[in-house]
Amino acid sequence: MNIKYRLTFLSFFQFFVWGAWLTTLGSYGFGYKSWTGEQFGAVFSTLGIGSLIMPAVIGIIADKWVNAEKLYGILHILYGVTLFVLPAIDVPNTFFWMLLLSMCFYMPTISLSNSLSYRILKDNHYDVIKVFPPIRVWGTIGFIAAMWITNLVSDPQSPLEIGKALGEKIAAITGYGINANQFYIAGTFALVLGLYSFTLPKCPPKKEANPNASLAELLGLNAFRLLSNYKMLLFFLFSMFLGAALQLTNMYGDTYLKDFENIPQYADSFVVKYSTMIISISQISETLFILAIPFFLKRYGIKKVMLISMFAWVLRFGLFSFGNPETGLWMIILSNIVYGMAFDFFNISGSLFVETTTDSKIRASAQGLFMMMTNGFGAIMGSIVSGWMIDRYFTLSTGKDWHGIWLVFTVYALVIAVLFAILFKHKHNVDAAKNFSH
Repeated sequence: MNIKYRLTFLSFFQFFVWGAWLTTLGSYGFGYKSWTGEQFGAVFSTLGIGSLIMPAVIGIIADKWVNAEKLYGILHILYGVTLFVLPAIDVPNTFFWMLLLSMCFYMPTISLSNSLSYRILKDNHYDVIKVFPPIRVWGTIGFIAAMWITNLVSDPQSPLEIGKALGEKIAAITGYGINANQFYIAGTFALVLGLYSFTLPKCPPKKEANPNASLAELLGLNAFRLLSNYKMLLFFLFSMFLGAALQLTNMYGDTYLKDFENIPQYADSFVVKYSTMIISISQISETLFILAIPFFLKRYGIKKVMLISMFAWVLRFGLFSFGNPETGLWMIILSNIVYGMAFDFFNISGSLFVETTTDSKIRASAQGLFMMMTNGFGAIMGSIVSGWMIDRYFTLSTGKDWHGIWLVFTVYALVIAVLFAILFKHKHNVDAAKNFSH
């Protein structure tokens, strides 16, 4: 099979096995299990905690000791096994620890899948900037497909008989409620993806004999030395701040739309009834903007593309702040469309920046470091600070002041964009971009 098709398969299921349960985790804990917010709230921090150390550690292992495709396969198999265990757990605290273990296996595979794709494409003489984004777009399609499929087979009130029948059959086989099907679907395809990865072209560590190697080099900690470089330190710091912005929109987007039901004027609006469908416009938007990345990167360069992303976050939050389900519906819809640019232009271009500015011997661990800053420190910072701010300043007797909340987030994103434009220096080299594949 063509290398591009094989990597497309990998990208699709990389995010399919995450999207199958991520957006419905809350309804599983709060609705199906009837756990309280105090009991279940900590579960949402597992993604950030799992991203703190594991991506960097796994990147080091891939750079130094184990073939990347084999390591990737092992992690997905272990991830799949933990997902099969989750439905059997009835104690929230135990569920937290098992999901945290699951995230320690899964979160490193996101950056590792990028490293694998870059390595295999370059080994086969492809232009990565041109070829990778169309491959990566199938990851977003996989995420959306998983959301739809698991909704059909995990919802007792599924409108499609075939989906309801399949869900009931899985529940009967497993012995658990139909709402647990999300974990079985994700776990099954995680095992398939893990086994499939062993068939990918070999990606062994790039070893070089060096009798004078330092302890840091022997342990594979060289990637952390990137933080001593002013330019790279700035990049990783801004990655953390943008990771916080992503966490804000993931945590509060759907809740914000649903809260319009507390305003009598909007209680029966389309936005309230179909909030999840409206939010899914964000994922659909991603598929379009990913395909635009090669054009923008080659024309404007990595810094300008990342800067466009930051100003897109300003628009994302600002439009939410002033939107409403009637006269401001266009703002809500446009905000979800802009999300695709805000998310993709930084995440994908940031990953390519790491790939093009680090030594080949530490690229997997450098990608892990990028992941650690965005989905680890950034996600945790965004979760803690925003939660404190909302409880302290924007929770009223009548509900949350969403206009004020999104306005503060807008100012936050604007400050980050302006500081990035001033402080981060990176000259666009058109020839280097054209020859990136070499």
